[in-house]
Amino acid sequence: MASQSAHTPEQLVADLVLLLDLEPKGGDRFIGRRHPDGTGRVFGGQAIAQALGAARRTVDEDRETHSLHAYFLRPGNDDLPIEYRVKRDLDGRSFSNRRVVASQDGKPILNLTASFQIPAGGPSHSSPQMPDVPGPGELVSDDDVRHEIAKVLPEGLLRQLAERPSPIDFRSVEPRDWMHPEVREPISHVWFRTVASLPEEAAVHRAVLAYISDFQLLATALHPHGKSIFDPKMKSASLDHAIWFHGDFRADEWMLYVTESPWTGQARGFGRGQIFTHDGRLVASVAQEGMVRHT
Repeated sequence: MASQSAHTPEQLVADLVLLLDLEPKGGDRFIGRRHPDGTGRVFGGQAIAQALGAARRTVDEDRETHSLHAYFLRPGNDDLPIEYRVKRDLDGRSFSNRRVVASQDGKPILNLTASFQIPAGGPSHSSPQMPDVPGPGELVSDDDVRHEIAKVLPEGLLRQLAERPSPIDFRSVEPRDWMHPEVREPISHVWFRTVASLPEEAAVHRAVLAYISDFQLLATALHPHGKSIFDPKMKSASLDHAIWFHGDFRADEWMLYVTESPWTGQARGFGRGQIFTHDGRLVASVAQEGMVRHT
């Protein structure tokens, strides 16, 4: 992957696509690449996207990913590659199902089940409508906000995270204050897209969306408590994660991620999300529960 000195939008996106690609090792076994600028712990969205990619490689091209369900078992280590082993549970006339176990040092860190479908017609409706919120052109990039925060942070992991360039342009509708958040309703609206164009393959766009889907949900669950996932007095981690893909989209065009948290308790936070294209189509739904507790 590119060095720290190569941070053009095109290179950042190329690095993301390479990160989510896999090295085949035969026998439905694959190796996931390491993040070159990792912070020690594998980002959950990376493991989900790589596991989905491993499953996708064992399915016929005419079948599209329509859902995945994942459990995070152990923290991943950025210093080690991840091994993905795929089990082919079903290849029916319309659907295929795959199980994937992601491991490091011989220990599973994530289990994922994915389902694939040959596109077909049938009854159709979509609800609710996309919220009426300011468009991305009216908002500042979250990167700009993070870089301003980084100027006053001491050396360390938080500053490293704040300064790291991102292949995703996030633009939050609600003001973001990662260091001193205020108590507010558990709902967020964030526009996003990759900072440069992606390859044409639909599987790449779905993998990138799976990667992005792990952002934001636990943060939204902490809004009513005036806490941030970056608060050193809080400990948070994804426990399980599910995505349902409803239609085609491009992850390099603006999409709106609407997240809400109807419940938090028992040291867990529950969140759900809806992802809309810029023209208002609902193309994915997400649900996640994570650990949120005081250190």
